[in-house]
Amino acid sequence: MRTRDNKQTVSRQEMCGCAFKTDRMPAADGSGRFKENSEKNQDIRHDWKRSEVQKLFALPMMDLIYEAQKIHRKYHNPNRVQLSTLLSIKTGGCSQDCKYCSQSARYAKKTGLKASKLMSIDTVLAAAKRAKEMGAQRFCMGAAWRDLKPRDLKNIGAIVKGVKAIGLETCMTLGMLTRPQAEYLAMCGLDYYNHNLDTSEEYYPKIVTTRSYQDRLNTLEAVRLSGIAVCSGGILGLGEERVDRAELLRTLANLPGHPSSVPINILVPIKGTPMENQKVIDTFEFLRTIAVARLLMPKSYVRMSAGRKELSDEAQMLAFHCGANSIFFGDMLLTTDNPAENKDRQLFKRLGLEVIVPENAKCCSDHERIQQ
Repeated sequence: MRTRDNKQTVSRQEMCGCAFKTDRMPAADGSGRFKENSEKNQDIRHDWKRSEVQKLFALPMMDLIYEAQKIHRKYHNPNRVQLSTLLSIKTGGCSQDCKYCSQSARYAKKTGLKASKLMSIDTVLAAAKRAKEMGAQRFCMGAAWRDLKPRDLKNIGAIVKGVKAIGLETCMTLGMLTRPQAEYLAMCGLDYYNHNLDTSEEYYPKIVTTRSYQDRLNTLEAVRLSGIAVCSGGILGLGEERVDRAELLRTLANLPGHPSSVPINILVPIKGTPMENQKVIDTFEFLRTIAVARLLMPKSYVRMSAGRKELSDEAQMLAFHCGANSIFFGDMLLTTDNPAENKDRQLFKRLGLEVIVPENAKCCSDHERIQQ
């Protein structure tokens, strides 16, 4: 349509109409609200077009949140949150040049971060037991490697078995994996593997040059084929544009299977890294990204990850309303601070949120109960 001054504008129906193909059509009153089809599986798509996702990002904020909340309630209880705890089991000394990361050996002199060896199994298990006592359901372990070396594979497998025996879901992020390595970890009982895409394929070379975007996609495919659930998301505030955030989510949504978990990180600028002076992303843009992630990947857990400490309680509440239903729980992430555990519990109480606990640490949302 055109306005009186003949400038091109886009109606709300034009913005929304292509987003949900046959199962959702714009309302006749032009409100931008979608009529729902009883077939839930028609919400699950793997053929999103660039223009469709960009139009979702461009929706008026209230309409976007409304649509995200409707989808969220179809597939999840809006008052339940999944908790994960993250432990760095091998810190620093990484050969990669990720410009945002203090664990790169290339920036060690400026960051002052000293490299450590792989933690002993006993140390990891002690941390896992504490995490379970504090209410975590999933124990995520990260090692600062470019890829998993054969010499470390058996130790990692033993750690997975030990954490599983405690009664926690297990998640690892170890860099790139081969298909045989992924199958071995699956045999050991690994539930999830995290490997973030970080940003769009177009913007990625401005952030990392020591491995390609395709390398990351190959790892996700190896993980998927091994039967391990994929955990993959990105980082906001790397200097990217909105189109890059749209492309990141579109790439994840168009994978053969949607990631089971989609962590949305806000860049925490770390002194000594090339991005130490990077401007923090606008909170509303973060919320838009959460909402679009929920619309594109209805069944996935959308996790507020790094950078959450900088968000107000009100912003976190809005993120839950936009479709986030998972957080990292505990005072530290890999190398950055996280909100204190007691503060999170107080927020949950104020919002009336309950914590999801999976029975027998099974990697499936069909086996969930509420922590009393």
